[in-house]
Amino acid sequence: MTGLLEALRAEIGVVRHSEWLFVDQPMIDRFADATYDHQFIHVDPIRATETPFGGTIAHGFLTLSLLPHLRTSIPSPPMPPLKMGVNYGLDRVRFVYPVRSGSRIRAALTLTDIEEKSAGHFQQTADIVVEIEGEEKPALVATWLGRFAI
Repeated sequence: MTGLLEALRAEIGVVRHSEWLFVDQPMIDRFADATYDHQFIHVDPIRATETPFGGTIAHGFLTLSLLPHLRTSIPSPPMPPLKMGVNYGLDRVRFVYPVRSGSRIRAALTLTDIEEKSAGHFQQTADIVVEIEGEEKPALVATWLGRFAI
């Protein structure tokens, strides 16, 4: 496992991007239905035009919930097959800037730490930034913890 741990540590600081994902009103509406969060800034395009956002915006928690999907399109370094991988949690989650309906987002993931917790069981820490196409500010920033076994 020492070789694997060294290879993974070599990935610390490398920024990898997901593919772009289109966030449209039907996606926002489905999330509102699933979470029972029908605040007008998310689901009422006419009323939302009267806000500083100028239209509907995605729920911050929708953006957060898209992280596992965005992660699947981020290239990973070569590794042996995983027995399992789980989300362990998030630290310092911030919803920095609204994702307007009709925007495209992507994730930028930077591995910041990798630790072998026990033989074949690892914890990785990564900085995650959800970027909005055409915007200077990100939608979301967080520290993402994951655990996996090989």
